[in-house]
Amino acid sequence: QVQLVESGGGLVQPGGSLRLSCIASGITFFGIDTVAWYRQAPGKQRELVGGISKEGRTNYADSVKGRFTISRDNAKGTAYLQMNSLKPEDPAVYYCNANRPGFFDFWGQGTQVTVSS
Repeated sequence: QVQLVESGGGLVQPGGSLRLSCIASGITFFGIDTVAWYRQAPGKQRELVGGISKEGRTNYADSVKGRFTISRDNAKGTAYLQMNSLKPEDPAVYYCNANRPGFFDFWGQGTQVTVSS
């Protein structure tokens, strides 16, 4: 059974930082083409934050470019989302997604990020 478990969410002040982790079990990270992070704020659609290929190529939504960094450690089966300079518009539930087109598309349960002074 494949599981993705996010952690690291919490409350942070504007301008602060958080690092989210996504740990996979039941699947080898080496077989995951893309690990992506999404977020969903109340009343809004889930949106892509960014992703990282198994070769390490990254892409980001314009709203987080220069502030967020995605990385992955295939040997540890873990992906990370480093979030710096958090803004009031960043609060959401953040989800990890593991995708291999045509084979699988797995989601974690999400972790809440709150930005408030």
